[in-house]
Amino acid sequence: MKTTNFNRMQPQSKKVTRREFLGLSALGLTGLTILPSWTMGGIRIAPSDRVVLGFIGLGRQGIGDLHAFTHCPGVQVAAGCDVDSIKNDRFKQAVTSWQKSKGMPERCDTYEFYEQLLERKDIDAIAIATPDHWHALNVIHSCQAGKDVYCQKPLSYNITESLAIVKAVRGNNRILQVGSQQRSDKEFQTAISMVRDGSLGHVKEVRVRVGEPPAPFNLPEEPVPSNLNFNQWLGPLNFPVVHYNSKMCPPIAYPELRETGDWAVWRYYRETGNGFIGDWGAHHFDIAQAALGMDGLTPVEYIPAGYNGTTYATMKYANGQVMTEQPFREDKPDDKGINFIGDKAWLRVARGYIECSDPNLLQRSEQTFASGEYEMSPSHMQDFIDSVRSRKEPIAPVEAGASTNILFCNVNIAHELGRPVKWDPVTKRYPDDKEAEAHRLYHYEYRSPYSRI
Repeated sequence: MKTTNFNRMQPQSKKVTRREFLGLSALGLTGLTILPSWTMGGIRIAPSDRVVLGFIGLGRQGIGDLHAFTHCPGVQVAAGCDVDSIKNDRFKQAVTSWQKSKGMPERCDTYEFYEQLLERKDIDAIAIATPDHWHALNVIHSCQAGKDVYCQKPLSYNITESLAIVKAVRGNNRILQVGSQQRSDKEFQTAISMVRDGSLGHVKEVRVRVGEPPAPFNLPEEPVPSNLNFNQWLGPLNFPVVHYNSKMCPPIAYPELRETGDWAVWRYYRETGNGFIGDWGAHHFDIAQAALGMDGLTPVEYIPAGYNGTTYATMKYANGQVMTEQPFREDKPDDKGINFIGDKAWLRVARGYIECSDPNLLQRSEQTFASGEYEMSPSHMQDFIDSVRSRKEPIAPVEAGASTNILFCNVNIAHELGRPVKWDPVTKRYPDDKEAEAHRLYHYEYRSPYSRI
């Protein structure tokens, strides 16, 4: 595959060009700020000990990630960025109030264009919670600016973007944590350990329930509110059918600054996301990959449901391991989770739930979570902060996120083509399959002025 670089033209409001920005960043000459010492819980935190964060994407997920990071000692937030001015206001108020309560510097700047935030020399790491189609540019430019990155799952919209992100992270010696917070959860950690240590015996089958592929975009067009730069929200998207609808960018109440609706639905449409296959697959396929020791690898064949009598979407690994997208519990066929079926025992795991056919191997544990509560995991954020300080790999590194992204993109490609798709995990290509390689979920051209050369 030919090398792919990512560039974009700057908005007219920018004071420096993209080339000038990268040059200044490389020289360490942008946004120099001297930070004072402050205390937390009576303990002095020196500037050298703290991690200063900037946030890109301040919607429901972004504000939730902020609250999770507030539980991490030695973290300070300096700035945030969103294309919605009301969300910028909410973020600024939340950060100012929190940092004031902890005796930290209160100032928090907000930006409409993320490049301005990346110019800040005082920011160590970036937390990204933008829509999937923005992830690649956000991550790559953050790495080029010398920032470590916490990027919400999935890693990107398509396969080529994920491969480019891996190259940017490793080429710039950055730390990246994927927001696959289930890896930091005790139930899923237990499941991974039990599969890996052979407690279940030889794993014959893995059943994963995540949900349906994406549907074509069909929302009616609505007037764009004055507080939203929807053209900037679209960014590099190159699908003219996509227009504004409030379900794509759920507003928040003003002046109350609270959520008014559900999660944004862009994730469920082909032009802007990967459906439940990607949204939940980034969680449960990720755990299956980790348990099977396939991080950085992927299945080599993807067979869509309905093909030649195939009941469920089926993925086959080079070693013969088979995984299907199907109910993991017979009594709750729509619940999302994983069933590892071994020749000694089976193990079912989901959020707040883990059960084994052999009670001697595992004590059943079940708990419930309020809506949206699970999406914010302070322990997962702390793992990232620890990695930023130590320069050791986080629990959900970039290669893991990329391989899971490749997996669910290929599930959707096979589904849309209506036939099996074969993938080479080494070359990152489709052997003799031009149709698959031309699919948008492998690669698509960005719209002007965004470019990929």
